[in-house]
This record gives sequence, C-alpha cells and structure tokens, in this order.
Amino acid sequence: MMNLKPSAAEIFLWLFVLNLGVSLGAGLYEHRIVLPRWLDATGAHWFAEAARQDNVGLRFWAFVSTGPLTLLTLASLFFATRATGPLRTWWLAAAVVALVDRLLTFSYFIPTMMRLMQASDTPASVESAMLWARLNHLRHLLVAGAWLASLQALSWLRLQGGR
Repeated sequence: MMNLKPSAAEIFLWLFVLNLGVSLGAGLYEHRIVLPRWLDATGAHWFAEAARQDNVGLRFWAFVSTGPLTLLTLASLFFATRATGPLRTWWLAAAVVALVDRLLTFSYFIPTMMRLMQASDTPASVESAMLWARLNHLRHLLVAGAWLASLQALSWLRLQGGR
C-alpha cells in the first residue's frame, strides 16, 4: 500500500522547488521587462522614481524570496543533511547554492537597490545600477542552478518512494 501522507521533508522539498522556479521566472521577467524602466543603459540614465513607483522589493520579492525562499533554504539545509544517497547530494547542492544567492541578495542586491532608489540621475548612480544589473546575471545563474539541483533531488525523492 502506498503511503499518501507526505513527510515534512517532502513538503519542504516541494515548496523549495516551487519557490525557486517562481523566483527564477520572476527574476528573469524583472531583468528583461521591468529593469529597462529604471535604467536606460544606452542613454546612461537612472530613473529612481520609476524604481520607487514599482517598489518590487516590498510589493513582490518580500513575499516570494526575501522571506519564504530564505526560510525554505534554511529548512532545506536542515532536511538535506538528514537525507541519504543521491537525494542528500542534490538537495544539499541546491540548498548551498540557494544560500549563496541569499547571502548575495542580503549583502549586496537589497542594500544597493535601496540606495539606488534614493539616488539622482548621475553617472555614479548609472554605473552602480549597471553593475547591479550585470551582477544580477550571476544571481539568475545561482537560482537556476539551485532550481535544477532541487528538481534532481525531487526526482531522487520520488525514486526512493519518499524515503
């Protein structure tokens, strides 16, 4: 008889996979669609007012990644260390990569964007915003790597029958 009651570890892994996927998609959308409203790289202008109006940090990211992904990453570190075999390897890899993303987000991306939202349209603010945008590609790669590794962990969880 199949056990239909998922364990806490299974639930957290599923939530981790889902949240990473949403974060990746939303991050790519923001970079491709929303960021050009804030930064005109060709004309070298920073539009802080547009960034303040969008306020995606408080309107979206706080509910998707700032809190939830951080907590799911920490929970994943906890549960992954208790897993065995390939499930442990993939889940731990996903959690560590997500942790690197979280550390970069809290130490660089959030503080820099908060400063940029108050900055005027100067060459220094444009350069800071352009660096933020370039480094954002690294963040996309980290989240994509964590998401793919977490999907692999989920595959191993299903192969092991939830053990």
